[in-house]
Amino acid sequence: MAAVNDPVNDPQAAARLTHVRSDGSAHMVDVSVKPETTREATAQAVLRTTREVLSLLAEGGLPKGDALAVARVAGILAAKRTSDLIPLCHPLPISKVTVDFELEMDAVRVIATVKTRGVTGVEMEALTAASIAALGVYDMVKAVDRQAVISDVRVLAKSGGKSGDWALGAGTGAGE
Repeated sequence: MAAVNDPVNDPQAAARLTHVRSDGSAHMVDVSVKPETTREATAQAVLRTTREVLSLLAEGGLPKGDALAVARVAGILAAKRTSDLIPLCHPLPISKVTVDFELEMDAVRVIATVKTRGVTGVEMEALTAASIAALGVYDMVKAVDRQAVISDVRVLAKSGGKSGDWALGAGTGAGE
């Protein structure tokens, strides 16, 4: 009996998985027939740390300097290089990347938004931007908090394309 979503032994599973051929091998999806639309995605990553570190972040008092400025640039660069990092992602003409930080009681929430006009979505670019920006913050704070933790990496919203608009908690059931 074939396992659930086993593309090698279940041809119907292969048909549902767009990055898998009927023999079970991976391939890059042909998106050449898809219409070009404006697409946008927002993702987050959360770095949990101490209140002391959050104070240092807010004041720009970390030993390595302005962590949030460095992490913002790292996130923007990461969005632009996503197809180099994620094997089956298409290179996209990115038109906008924003990386913002929300300082909370015990965490830094990284919010990354990526926009393009193209034939495929930018969820992976937004996730990559948020993840790498969080890693950038970690690199800058590790001298004062080696126990900081990155978690809650997820897509918060997307728009454009065939599947339309989606937002976490908007009652779609997806990702909730």
